[in-house]
Amino acid sequence: MISELTRDERRLAVVFLGLLTAVGLAMAIGGRDDLMGVHGWLVALLAGTGTFLVLRGLDGPEPPASRLTEYYDTPTKVGIILTLIWGVIGMFMGLWVAALLAWPELTFDAAWASFGRLRPVHTSGVIFGFGGNALIATSLHVLQRTTRARLPDQLSPWFVLIGYNLFCLVAATGYLMGMTQSKEYAEPEWYADIWLVVVWVVYFSIYIRTLMRRKEPHIYVANWYFMAFILVVALLHIVNNLAVPVSLTHAKSYSLFSGVQDAMTQWWYGHNAVAFFLTAGFLGMMYYYLPKRAGRPIFSYRLSIISFWGITFMYMWAGSHHLHFTALPHWVQTLGMAFSVVLLVPSWASAGNALLTLNGAWHKVRDDAVLRFMAMAAFFYGLSTFEGSFMAIRAVNSLSHYTDWTIGHVHAGALGWVAMITYGSIYALVPWMWKKPGMYSKRLVEAHFWLALSGTVVYVFAMWNSGVIQGLMWRTYDQSGDLAYSFVDSLVAMHPYYIARAVGGGLFLLGAVLALVNVYLTITRPAPTAEEEGSDLPALAVEAGE
Repeated sequence: MISELTRDERRLAVVFLGLLTAVGLAMAIGGRDDLMGVHGWLVALLAGTGTFLVLRGLDGPEPPASRLTEYYDTPTKVGIILTLIWGVIGMFMGLWVAALLAWPELTFDAAWASFGRLRPVHTSGVIFGFGGNALIATSLHVLQRTTRARLPDQLSPWFVLIGYNLFCLVAATGYLMGMTQSKEYAEPEWYADIWLVVVWVVYFSIYIRTLMRRKEPHIYVANWYFMAFILVVALLHIVNNLAVPVSLTHAKSYSLFSGVQDAMTQWWYGHNAVAFFLTAGFLGMMYYYLPKRAGRPIFSYRLSIISFWGITFMYMWAGSHHLHFTALPHWVQTLGMAFSVVLLVPSWASAGNALLTLNGAWHKVRDDAVLRFMAMAAFFYGLSTFEGSFMAIRAVNSLSHYTDWTIGHVHAGALGWVAMITYGSIYALVPWMWKKPGMYSKRLVEAHFWLALSGTVVYVFAMWNSGVIQGLMWRTYDQSGDLAYSFVDSLVAMHPYYIARAVGGGLFLLGAVLALVNVYLTITRPAPTAEEEGSDLPALAVEAGE
């Protein structure tokens, strides 16, 4: 990694890492609370280690000039590994909190191990650790191939990748120590928010500078989605996290918004994080890797235009459907509901475009588990977006909101759409990046697919059933007009479904572990022959030019 940097880039890295080390020490020594102190020592340790490593190679030879004729893929390789590691960590935390809901006695007397602290580690670990690293890794790969241009330098991709994972690490440790901004997505401390803005600006600059140097005049549709994801997430993050710290020596801060304005801002952020982080970014992934794996062009360029601009414009207005029957003005609730229903058009345009791309290639879907991951992801994307539009309708929302139905809906998208398109893309990408004829074991890929699918189905159906029963029990009255069931009654009724949820999550986690093992073996060992693998399917050839 260090040998790939020019000497000027190494000097710049030393200066920056030295400054970061000083900032970390200042936080550790001058911080007035334990959290800032812990984070200060963490930053100082990591930045100091980085400074030492770069200094060791400071006077090393310049990288060969021939590098400029090749794509720069090392950050993508590291990003893939980090994606898989964060996936296992985040999903393990999810299984842990699911088990706590089913069997509350499976805990011990430690504040950091409480449900309230573990749950944001799960959500942020999966969404931002797993999903964010996958988006960074794949976007850097797709950007270079679709522009036929190398990344503009070697240093900024590393700054983005390492800086982003430092943010994820600071956030996770902050959650375990009990400090968040009490938002729906449990936003971390104010200094972590500022750090992420810096990282994100550099990320966006990589995209702009590479596009300015492109040799391909057309900007491929995947890059539209990746750029929308980067730009809008920056906007959402800045506005939602506008806060005033107690002081520069305390981690605690207070939001600039309060009351109904804070609720509206939070769900403007929350729903558009789904829209542009968990939808637009992964659609960029789908629009490149699915046609590439299927060996067919995207079905309709016009549909991709309708989908992109429809999603980009309409999603911005839909967040208020999370606030039906609250103090939010009724017309704002109705506006969110209306735009949510109309969103079905661009959402299904993308799902349909993906599935129709597979026309003439369904035999490949039957035989290739990697392509099956992508096809199933497109199916779950269409299912989740239909369900989301349906649940935004006020009459349906009165039954579904605050129940496990919403949890089922979220995980149909998270497991069925986001995770499956990610794993499918990684399985396609790993042999290209490491110049292998295929994944180490096709059997492990096949096993992962069925574990992921069965885990998703068990989880989602359990939560659908649980949520509907919950909603009906909460709104059932007896002849006297009193509630027929207490909250404890509904909780008892949920117990079998909570056990099923833990089982489904366990299956999905097992698949994630298989993926990590399979990728590790692919990188470190030669792939077995078709006879050793026990399959008649030929190994996939390494793509020309990759």
